[in-house]
Amino acid sequence: MLVLLIIGVLFAPQVYEYYHPPKAVNFSKLNKAVAQLKAAGISGQGSLDNEPDVTAKPKKLFAFNPNHLSVEQWQKLGLSDGQIKGIKNYEARGGSFHTKADVKKMYTLTTADYKQLEPYIQLPPGDTDPDAKPGMILELNTVDSATLTKLNGIGPAFARRIIQYRNRLGGFHAKKQLKEVYGLDDVHYHDIQNQFTINRNKIKKLDVNTVEYEDLKDFPYLSYKQMNALIQYRKQHGNYETFQELHNVAILDDATLRQVKPYFKIKQ
Repeated sequence: MLVLLIIGVLFAPQVYEYYHPPKAVNFSKLNKAVAQLKAAGISGQGSLDNEPDVTAKPKKLFAFNPNHLSVEQWQKLGLSDGQIKGIKNYEARGGSFHTKADVKKMYTLTTADYKQLEPYIQLPPGDTDPDAKPGMILELNTVDSATLTKLNGIGPAFARRIIQYRNRLGGFHAKKQLKEVYGLDDVHYHDIQNQFTINRNKIKKLDVNTVEYEDLKDFPYLSYKQMNALIQYRKQHGNYETFQELHNVAILDDATLRQVKPYFKIKQ
């Protein structure tokens, strides 16, 4: 019985094909579709990355002001949803376009995109800042928000956030702290960093032997528990004599102490 079962299994496919012969494939519809694609200029050759985007919207170039241009208008210019999202995020963070070069800096635009759009970019006199000077460099710890807006890539919203964060810190001791400002990412930081200098003598330092919670509550580098621990340790053990003694506060780790060191002073 086992031998008969094995023989049946071996010959079953041949028997099935004998009674159910395969149907011939009709390529006429496929050939017709290929001919239509060729007529449309699509060869089908190349990698997937180079194939045309059949969902892309046709470009309709026209003169435009890039500041607060609607999504629909950007779409008519041929930009993808991802490119438009990048531009709108830039505007939401306070960015604006004062020159054509500002548009070119948008990382969502390729060089080819910019070359196509550049002849059509129109910036009315009201959108350019007459006081903005190429190569303008400002001292970050003393500049006001109105002057900040004269720099390329910084609008009123960003200027306000930078000043607010500077007030919380007591001043900037390094340019890279700008990346801690809400909404200011690595790309934007790279674009604006060379427009600043920093005078560390302008930093407002806190005396750890007199500071209280009200003085620390807005300081961004300490949690409430860390602030409280710093103050309670001083009350229990007396004034700090050196910054190194702050390492005795268990809740203050090395990384935190490196951040706060430029902002603390110790007076005997």
